[in-house]
Amino acid sequence: MPKLAATIQYASEASNLPTASQFRKWAKAALRVDTEVTIRIVDAEEGKLLNNTYRGKDYATNVLTFPLTEDPHLMGDIIICAPVVEAEAKAQQKSLDAHFAHLTVHGILHLHGYDHETDPQAELMEGLETAIVTKLGYASPYLIT
Repeated sequence: MPKLAATIQYASEASNLPTASQFRKWAKAALRVDTEVTIRIVDAEEGKLLNNTYRGKDYATNVLTFPLTEDPHLMGDIIICAPVVEAEAKAQQKSLDAHFAHLTVHGILHLHGYDHETDPQAELMEGLETAIVTKLGYASPYLIT
């Protein structure tokens, strides 16, 4: 079983955030190799700044992933924007925990090199996400009601 070293940073004013142990559980479920990750939960202002700085997109997005290195083990940062996650969960009629779990898994898979830029890549990544999230006890993240 791959090992996880995770730091969880709360830089959000939101009061209904998952616990650090929940984030670690969700991240560990998606591991393929030993991984060291910082998961930072941010508000819209920081999310927008990072998305604009690193992707040239002037809005806050739900999750950003920054792989750092693969040697001696996988390392990276995952930024999750709490207000975007909350709005999406509400719009998609999902529990907040289920959506945070999905985006944590999504970020970890990005660290592992998975992407969704083409249809075949998206199909593979979404299949993995669905398998992991449902194993965690949540509904498929792609079943939107």
